[in-house]
Amino acid sequence: MATCPECDAELEVEESDLDVDDEISCSDCGTNLRVTSISPLEFEASDEEDDDDDDDVADDDDDDFDDDDVDDLDEDEDSEKEDWDE
Repeated sequence: MATCPECDAELEVEESDLDVDDEISCSDCGTNLRVTSISPLEFEASDEEDDDDDDDVADDDDDDFDDDDVDDLDEDEDSEKEDWDE
């Protein structure tokens, strides 16, 4: 029986269904786990890899920002400067 490296809960999994690099989720703490060894069955937390996926999504959001948006920002700055000059 394998245990979760984060909360030490016993993981009820079919060892024969798992291969190295497969991912499961701990039913107790919810941590995403990656199989690092089959014999003996061992896991490591794989949450760090999920963070990289989030970064990719954030990078994609930058593509929505175009030159027209920059022009709009410049105009806003100019109007704010005029307000301060008064």
